[in-house]
Amino acid sequence: MGHLEKGLQATRERIDAAARAAGRDPAAVRLLAVSKTFPAAAVAAAWAAGQRCFGENFVQEAVAKIEALAGLQDIEWHLIGPLQSNKAKLAAERFDWVQSVDRDKIARALSAARPPDRPPLSVCIQVNGSGEATKAGVRPGEARALAAAVAALPRLRLRGIMGIPEPTTD
Repeated sequence: MGHLEKGLQATRERIDAAARAAGRDPAAVRLLAVSKTFPAAAVAAAWAAGQRCFGENFVQEAVAKIEALAGLQDIEWHLIGPLQSNKAKLAAERFDWVQSVDRDKIARALSAARPPDRPPLSVCIQVNGSGEATKAGVRPGEARALAAAVAALPRLRLRGIMGIPEPTTD
């Protein structure tokens, strides 16, 4: 077993233990491997080791990997970085998830561009819960209105919220 396989196995064991400690079924928890900056060959190796969900930060970098790995079955691509409206069409066509919807304009562009032969695009509303200027996302008080707008769009499926908390010492 190589370094990658050992790392994935150890991570899955920690996830399973945490799920059991929380009274949850470990099978209900999925690991999203952040593959940004890694080459397609590394993603293929992780896929061969059983990993199926991959997160990318940049649309254009991801598209090259998605195309290179199009033959892999059951691979799931998540956009986890900020999305500019001029890249919404490309994201809607290529990704399975967009976890960083922070504006109604982006949501509408994604829905309009999602190909009709693909299932609705799974999306998360990005919430900036700590109000950090360096992070994207809607303010908590605006999240409900954006969620309602997203839920009403025909080619999107609202799956939840995404937020990165402010680092703390504890």
